[in-house]
Amino acid sequence: MRKEGRLPGILYGRGRDPQAFSVNERELRAALKAGHALLDVQLDGDTVPVIVKDQQHHPVRGGFTHVDLLEVDLKATIQSTVPVELTGVDDAPGVIQGGVLDHVTRELNIEALPTDIPDAVTIDVSSLELNGTFLLSEATIPSVLTVLDDPEETVIATLTPPTKVEAPAEVEEETEVVGEAAEAEAEGEGGDEGEGGE
Repeated sequence: MRKEGRLPGILYGRGRDPQAFSVNERELRAALKAGHALLDVQLDGDTVPVIVKDQQHHPVRGGFTHVDLLEVDLKATIQSTVPVELTGVDDAPGVIQGGVLDHVTRELNIEALPTDIPDAVTIDVSSLELNGTFLLSEATIPSVLTVLDDPEETVIATLTPPTKVEAPAEVEEETEVVGEAAEAEAEGEGGDEGEGGE
């Protein structure tokens, strides 16, 4: 099946037994690359709204090996994870001063209607100062989403000062020591040869 470009999978439905299926791998890859959280699957003549429950990849080639889909009720909220994208990084005062921004939390656990789940949650960190920490509680989250993570404990990003580099004086000193040792060794070898000649 995989040699023919089709990917095996399992559809978990509401009130139905899990159902095996296969899908064109390129079509699935294109749909997921487009960032759609909600997909429409045609199965036995019916169109079923689903989300990706799990996906497995080949450890070497990286391609899909299996996918699990979950049928959803468009009128009932579900729990899911969405990626976090940062904006305003270059405008943050700490970055302008040469600081290094660390994107700590890259996914949020949310609850929402399937049609309201975004491709990503965008968070503006343009106010971040040096040695600053941006918490989830400071972010503006769309009202249609209920965030399940603790807003006061979830760190979105931190901004640390640039790492100081030690002065090169120590390196020069080490070079001199190594040079002296090499000269002494060379003189010792020269002395041995002279003694052997006599």
